[in-house]
Amino acid sequence: MADRHTLEELNNCSREELITIVLMMQGQLDTLNENIERLIEQVRIANSYRFGKHTETLDSIDGQLSFFDEAENCCNLSVPEPAAEEVLPSRRNHKKKGQRETDLKDFPEEILPPYQVSTEELDTFYGAGNWRRMKDETYKRLRHEPESWTVEVHTVEVYVGTGGDHQDEFLRGKRPKDLLRGSIVTPSLLASILNVKYVNSSALHRVEQEFQRNGVNISRQTMSNWIIRCAEKYFAPFVDRMKQELLSLPVTQSDETPTQVIGDSDRPNSKCYMWVHRSGEFYKERPVVIYEYQKGRDHEKPLEFYRNYKGVLVTDSLEQYHLLDKNCRE
Repeated sequence: MADRHTLEELNNCSREELITIVLMMQGQLDTLNENIERLIEQVRIANSYRFGKHTETLDSIDGQLSFFDEAENCCNLSVPEPAAEEVLPSRRNHKKKGQRETDLKDFPEEILPPYQVSTEELDTFYGAGNWRRMKDETYKRLRHEPESWTVEVHTVEVYVGTGGDHQDEFLRGKRPKDLLRGSIVTPSLLASILNVKYVNSSALHRVEQEFQRNGVNISRQTMSNWIIRCAEKYFAPFVDRMKQELLSLPVTQSDETPTQVIGDSDRPNSKCYMWVHRSGEFYKERPVVIYEYQKGRDHEKPLEFYRNYKGVLVTDSLEQYHLLDKNCRE
């Protein structure tokens, strides 16, 4: 501890000595403030361990996200689709100009039959003899099968009119539609990602790492974009059709269970809910089960789902369902 100076000693100090004393006091004050901040943080952490919820948070687990909202958190539709060369990079250290195709040499290829244009169709479109064949278009899509990767090489025949009414117009063989326009993803690859993510409950971070171990670079950002875009394009209409089927049945069942979605809660430890709507026990021909995420469980949530339902809804004794019955009768 520094020596204490009396008033008389300070009065007898020179200007330089007083400046030195002040600078020493400032250094001591800074050190004290740092120690106080450390102690406050230690007390906060100790109180958190003693009185707080003992659950791991997203920030404390590397690569882990909520089971249901990981895709929404990672999704950014403004990020461009990765090119085939980015997903399947060269395994050599140096890439030579014009050697792009050799980058895929370590993956098996399946040459699919070309999408042809028949002579009859050409003559009908261009007129007999008013066409000639151009260089075929070739593109690649990546198909994933368990424990194997195959690069699909698609070939589209291309023709151009040389005379007649369609001179200089192009005609291509009918190719299958992509799952997502311009994307390397195939139905098998997306199905594999969805299976690992939602059936096996594995985070996309781990899927990304597993792909990288196989020499395939597909980021969880890209996988999230695929999931969200396909959910909007394909799954949402399918769920709407399932809801129509469910509400046409004479008996349905509903229940809700609390869940916590990080980043979608109004306050810390607030509860969100996963509502489950399903067909009755004896409807075995084509059972329907629909999961519906909601931020609360007030009666407006089931009321919106069952607003025009005329059958029997089997539930527990939750008050919200009684309000639902009352509102539907009015």
